[in-house]
Amino acid sequence: MPSMHISLQVALSAGVPTLTVLVGILISNSRMNDLRAHIDSKFVDLKDLFVSKLRRVEDVMDARLTRIEQKLRTR
Repeated sequence: MPSMHISLQVALSAGVPTLTVLVGILISNSRMNDLRAHIDSKFVDLKDLFVSKLRRVEDVMDARLTRIEQKLRTR
């Protein structure tokens, strides 16, 4: 009977920490994936903002160049 207790004690002393570490890795991996998704969405938002601002600058520059061209043609 004592040998059964020793083998159970060895199995638990090796199994419980291993299981705890594996669960910790899974939780950490899931949190990293959440963080990556959040950062990716922020970059997409930033890209959309940059594109819209650049489009506005292009429109303003186009309007100014059109006015300059019209003034040069009238002279």
